[in-house]
Amino acid sequence: MAPVFSLLFLISTASVFSAVTARDYGFTVELIHRDSPKSPMYNSSETHFDRIVNALRRSSHRNTVVLESDTAEAPIFNNGGEYLVEISVGTPPFSIVAVADTGSDVIWTQCKPCSNCYQQNAPMFDPSKSTTYKNVACSSPVCSYSGDGSSCSDDSECLYSIAYGDDSHSQGNLAVDTVTMQSTSGRPVAFPRTVIGCGHDNAGTFNANVSGIVGLGRGPASLVTQLGPATGGKFSYCLIPIGTGSTNDSTKLNFGSNANVSGSGTVSTPIYSSAQYKTFYSLKLEAVSVGDTKFNFPEGASKLGGESNIIIDSGTTLTYLPSALLNSFGSAISQSMSLPHAQDPSEFLDYCFATTTDDYEMPPVTMHFEGADVPLQRENLFVRLSDDTICLAFGSFPDDNIFIYGNIAQSNFLVGYDIKNLAVSFQPAHCGAV
Repeated sequence: MAPVFSLLFLISTASVFSAVTARDYGFTVELIHRDSPKSPMYNSSETHFDRIVNALRRSSHRNTVVLESDTAEAPIFNNGGEYLVEISVGTPPFSIVAVADTGSDVIWTQCKPCSNCYQQNAPMFDPSKSTTYKNVACSSPVCSYSGDGSSCSDDSECLYSIAYGDDSHSQGNLAVDTVTMQSTSGRPVAFPRTVIGCGHDNAGTFNANVSGIVGLGRGPASLVTQLGPATGGKFSYCLIPIGTGSTNDSTKLNFGSNANVSGSGTVSTPIYSSAQYKTFYSLKLEAVSVGDTKFNFPEGASKLGGESNIIIDSGTTLTYLPSALLNSFGSAISQSMSLPHAQDPSEFLDYCFATTTDDYEMPPVTMHFEGADVPLQRENLFVRLSDDTICLAFGSFPDDNIFIYGNIAQSNFLVGYDIKNLAVSFQPAHCGAV
């Protein structure tokens, strides 16, 4: 997929008539990895290493998109780079499976009638069958939710248009309808008059097993922002490390009061607003240390502007640093490791080592965010790409001006987002037991 900030939820749905309308409280939903046997994108013919290499490929492609494009209690299963979300739209509820993307805002799905749609295996949403569906008028303030991509039809209905860096796109009507999600309490949670995009022209690299995108960014049309009154602008997740556990291991994706991250070991860092990349969760990474040696983040290296210099993203597999910082950091890691050097069989990563065991010595490594020192463990630093090769799960960007804190570095941490108070919190955790 082009917009690689993709977090996939898989949420089972239920009748909207048994749903409760969400107010100021917490709830938890199921989050399923795209490579889990529960996912419609699961490929049983792929090996574990195939899935990891594919995740690295998607991660690399996603970062290219960021550079090129300026437009705009439940299980979490690991296995690489992305996650899917299943939600219901309309009344009666109609289930859709979509890429949950923390780097975009609009919630959109393919809609009938579709003049130009990519192949979709599941039935397509028909807005005429929903009693709560309503197109947004051009005169409505809601029309501005889709930003510069909004326009007006001949009959004064608000249209949206989203372009992605790989030339994929979605265009259609901006509308409001009820969005319903199942929670682990057993009662579905309904959100009336949620702004969605009803796509009638969608094409590009979209997978046939998904129906669209669920935006989880910071813009007004994202799911997280629209749930704000019900959740206080809070959500959290805990990602199981790649290559550990079984397909039945799980953790939680939490909203509202269920998403509070506090207690022993918790540290927090500010969320900044980037003038150019407003939808992203932008942080300030001050330095990276290996043992007693600290390597500062180069001043002026980031394109984000202002105080921030790196984006945190749960869907990007690798962590991307400025090339100068990566070279210093990688060299220090290499000098501290007693393992022989090796070549990355996937040809993605630069700092690789030969070992068949997962019980190897590594130096202490800490990510120094503003106000938050985050110590990394073995599973945050290295990814196994073959039976006898591990690689440092860090890379650099071709244009070297946008940087990302990826999901391998976030695994085995409870990561909480507080949009109201503009903070991201990290708490060490064993995510398979959360």
